[in-house]
Amino acid sequence: MEFKEVVRRRRTVRHFADQPVAKEVLERIAAAAQRSPSAGFSQGQRILIITEPARRRRVGELAGEDSVVQGGFDRFVSECSAQFIPCVSEEIYHRRYRESDKLTEEGKEIEWPVPYWWMDIGCTVMLILLAAIDEGLAAGFCGVEDIPALRSELSMPTEFTPVGVIPVGQPLPDKRSPSLRRGWVPLPDFARWEHW
Repeated sequence: MEFKEVVRRRRTVRHFADQPVAKEVLERIAAAAQRSPSAGFSQGQRILIITEPARRRRVGELAGEDSVVQGGFDRFVSECSAQFIPCVSEEIYHRRYRESDKLTEEGKEIEWPVPYWWMDIGCTVMLILLAAIDEGLAAGFCGVEDIPALRSELSMPTEFTPVGVIPVGQPLPDKRSPSLRRGWVPLPDFARWEHW
């Protein structure tokens, strides 16, 4: 599939067939996500892949899936083939920037103008979403309401923060978000040239 077509097809899908996807396909999605950038090649991003149905249901509960269903959507967080849970460790970035090749002239860690670990995990999320489409699947996204409980459920080290749950699978007809009625910001408002 051409890259432009993959990007064009990217959307948040909220209804999936509850059928398995081959492990090799999920591994290819993970391998694509691993190619995301990271400041100083810190590589502080990680992903958990959940395929076991009972654990997917528990993750759905922790992501507040019941409130999603009350909003008229399907149980798309738990009723999918796999959940990708992207996580990031701010501490890995700090450790990397305390290494000798990254210290300032004063021998200190840089003052971070932007917390780039959040940007980098966002890139990881986007690569998962696009790689799923490239594999002929679909993906969605749901935030997590109780991060400490999710960490505990998945035996995740406390230095890692999960940023959400990405359900992946074969798409079924779904209810589109009413927010889409807002339409896209016109391109000249989105992309500006030379100055604001």
